[in-house]
Formats: sequence, C-alpha cells, structure tokens
Amino acid sequence: MGSGLISIAMTGINAAQTGLLTTSNNIANMSAEGYTRQRIVQASNPTVMTGAGGIGQGTHVVTVERMYNQALNKQVLSAQTSVSSLDTYYSQISQIDNMLADKDAGITPLMQQFFNGIQSVVSTPSLISSRQSMISAAQTMVTGFQSMYSRLDELESGVNSQISSTVESINSYTQEIAGLNQRIISASALNGQPANDLLDKRDELVSKLNELVKVTTTTDSNGSYNVFVGSGQQLVIGTRVTEMVALNSSADQSRIVVGLKGATGNVQELPESLVTGGKLGGLLSFRSEALDTAFNQLGLMATSLALTFNAQHDLGLDLDGNAPANDFFSISDPTVIGKSTNSGTLSATWVTPPPNNGTNFYTNVTASDYQLSYDGTNYTLKRLSDNQSWVDSSFANINTQAQTQGFSLSGAPASGDSFTIQPTKDIARLFSVNASIAANPKGIAAASAAGSTGAEDGSNALKLGNLQIQNTTSGGKATFQDNYAAFVNDIGNKTASAEISSEAQTALYNQAYSAKEAVSGVNRDEEAAKLIEYQQAYQASAKVLEIASSLFDTLLAL
Repeated sequence: MGSGLISIAMTGINAAQTGLLTTSNNIANMSAEGYTRQRIVQASNPTVMTGAGGIGQGTHVVTVERMYNQALNKQVLSAQTSVSSLDTYYSQISQIDNMLADKDAGITPLMQQFFNGIQSVVSTPSLISSRQSMISAAQTMVTGFQSMYSRLDELESGVNSQISSTVESINSYTQEIAGLNQRIISASALNGQPANDLLDKRDELVSKLNELVKVTTTTDSNGSYNVFVGSGQQLVIGTRVTEMVALNSSADQSRIVVGLKGATGNVQELPESLVTGGKLGGLLSFRSEALDTAFNQLGLMATSLALTFNAQHDLGLDLDGNAPANDFFSISDPTVIGKSTNSGTLSATWVTPPPNNGTNFYTNVTASDYQLSYDGTNYTLKRLSDNQSWVDSSFANINTQAQTQGFSLSGAPASGDSFTIQPTKDIARLFSVNASIAANPKGIAAASAAGSTGAEDGSNALKLGNLQIQNTTSGGKATFQDNYAAFVNDIGNKTASAEISSEAQTALYNQAYSAKEAVSGVNRDEEAAKLIEYQQAYQASAKVLEIASSLFDTLLAL
C-alpha cells in the first residue's frame, strides 16, 4: 500500500512540477514577441484491476501544448496584410496629394501667369518687352512641369528601390521558414512531441512575411509549412524554397517587376494582379493606380497645351509679318517600348494639327498607355486604362484607330511582337519653349494672317489667350483647368479613400488580434492563479508522499 501511494504521489508531484515550469515559462515570456501561451495536458495512468475494483495509478503529462487557434490566426494574418498594404499605399500617394494640393507651387498658378503674359502681348504686340514677359512666363511654366515630373520620377525610383529591398526581405524570411521546417520535422520525429518554441518562431516569421506580401499556408502531415503567394505560386514547400526575384520588366526595362526563379534558374514574371497585400502589394498598387496616372495626367496637360497652342500659333504672323518658322512649344513624340523578345519595329508621332471644332483646336489624347501586339494575322491595339481594344488584320486600319487617340503609328511589327506605347508619360520631362523663339521674341506669331495689320495686330495672340477658357482637352469636352482639377480631385479622393480604408482595416486587425490574444496571449492574473493551483497540487501530493512514507515505516516496525 505504501509503495503504491508513493508512486501515485510522485506522479502528482511530477505533474504539478511540470505545470509550475510551464506557467513560469509563460510568465517569463509575457512580453516576448510571437510567444504563444502554453499549458500542460494531463491524463490518468491506466488503472490496476483488483478484487475491489479498479485502483488508479496517478497521472501523467501527455504534452505541453500551445494555446493556438488556426482560424483566429488566419483572421489576424488577413487583416494584417491588408493594413500593411493600405498603409504603404497611403504613405506613397499622400506625397503626390501634398504636391498637387500646394496652390502656390502647383501648375495652375503657373499657367495663369503664362496666359496673363499672353494678354500683355494682346494689348501691346509691338513691344518686345511684352513678348519677352510672355516667353519668361512660358519658361517658368514649363520649368514647373519639369519640376513636378522630377518629383514623380523620384517617387518612381523610390518604389523600384523598395520593391527590390522588399523582395530581398521576403527571400530571407522564406529561407528561415524552410530551415525551421527542417528543425520541426527533426524535433517531432525524435520524441513525437511538438516543438512549441520552434512553432512560435515559424509563425512569427510567417507573420512578418505576410506584412511584406499576402501569403497562404498549408500544413503537411510531418508538421512542415507550405507557403504560397498569389493564386498558389510556391514560395516554400517543406524544406525547399522558390526564390522571388526583382527584375526589369520584359515589356519595359525601366520598370521593376516581380518574378519567381524556377529550379532550372529561369525566371517567370508574375502579373501584378497576383502580387497583393503587404508592403509589396501596396507599392505595386500605388504605382499602377496612382503614380502611372500622375505621370500620364501631367503629360496630358503638357501635350494638349503644346499641340493646341502650336496649332493656333502656326496660323499667325510674327512681328516681321512672316509665318512662324517654329512651333512655340517643343514636346517629344510618344514613347514606344518594345518587348525584349521583339524582332520588328514600331514608332509613334503626334497627329498634327489636332482637330478643330470650328472655334478652337482640341486633342483626343488620353491619360493612358496602349499596347500594340501582332500575332501574325491580326494587329491588336489596346487602351490599357479601360482595356478597350481594336483588332484588324490591316496595320493601316489599326493606325487609323490610333489616330483617333491622337497619335499615328509607323513601322513593321513582326509576328509575336508586343509594344507598349506611352503617349504622355515622359512629355513633361522634355516640355520646353522653342529655343529659337526664346532667343528672338519677334518670332511670336501674335498677328493674324488674315488681313494682317502688322506689328500692332494682336488678334492671333487673343486667340492663343482664349485657349485657356476653351474646351481643348478630352476630345473637346474640357478646358486645361477642368482637366487639371479632375486630376487633382482624383488623387485627393484616392488619398482620402486609402486613409479611411487603412483606419477601418486597422480597427478590424485590432479586433482580430485581441480575439487571438484572448486565446494565445499570456494573462498575468490567470498565470498567477495557476501558480497557486499547481503549488497547492504539489503540496498536496507531497503530503500524500509524507503519509505513504509514514505508513511504510509503520509496516517495517511490525
């Protein structure tokens, strides 16, 4: 009897001691990042059957388990990656919003100064000083366009740099996760018990990875994680890692995109639509939804102003009574970027002069990029902003469609070729006042060619000034100011929406995290109560041991 009591008492002492150790470990790791609260799982030892019935043989600790809820953890990860994406998006787009919201440094006051300069020429067309003031105001305006382009270009360079550094961090985390998978498999195979600390470390790495890009996980029977991105592209399968790569896009070498490196070393570019969530998803969304638009809208302003102004300017006469020898503004042709595998050619030029509605010139140019592809039979021209497509077997017919968008195409695309056409993205960078006119203000065609009255005639300058209030953009439906205001409002709305969405998603994340912590987090009061509970269990088992020892001594004394 004494030996049985001693055995049972020892099992109770051992279980209580394990409980004390586990609780103490919880308290010690209360502030440790990624730590999951642990508890012991006890079970009764097999009973021994006697004539009097089954006699219990004490207890044993089955395992020390993590208080982990997979469903709650998935909710936290889902909210977390959205918060990270939205915060990144907002921090980037707010820079454009702040730039455009500056009423003193924006494009609007510079354009107003330029058109004020035109009015001076209208009033005194024969004065060189009036003409020089107009040119100075024009140069200040184009410098403003160039400056804004430079700031956007800095943002784009920053995005490219952040994409590359984020990809490096992603690869670092996936390597660590694969390494932990191996250690977890080995530890579990050794004694069949979960390696709680390693599991916590791996979950923490998945959480950090999820902040960079949205990932999903599955668990193999051996306890290892498989990690996927996008629509199921593999990042980690057990102990094997697929490296993510930041590379120059095959469609545009200046653009950094994301790809996955295969086992043979080949790299497959991932469509941006598959890379969502986290910092990386936020950067890509900002670039495609806001930054590209800002470049194109700024270029559209410069393009419409230059083309319509030049067209009207060309109808006048300079101070010497001659037709103008030069356009007033200089802009570059649309940019055409061929895919790296192309073998054919393609170039684009502006349709000049632009259309005239009987009152003024206007442009059909849009703030969109285009894609021209040729499959050997049909040419396809796609407007990327809304995916409007034109398909024809005749290049001439496709060019006719392109001209309705404000530009003309020439060249000889080969079968399988694909070209990206950027009509307006780089225009603001090269926007300038014609050097010849800047050097000789007499070259401004202020006079009308119809019944010219010579130096005192400013009727063509009046028509140039009227372009400010006429519908010169968006197919003759909006003024320069309307177009710019719509651009500013669009960025402002996107910024406000991102801020509101970020705040709402942060609230959801906090709720999900609190629910998770209620299960997995360490509660000081709860652990203190467990300490007392296990202390009392330990003392009670020790008392049983004391009684068993006394009874055993009594038996020996008989």
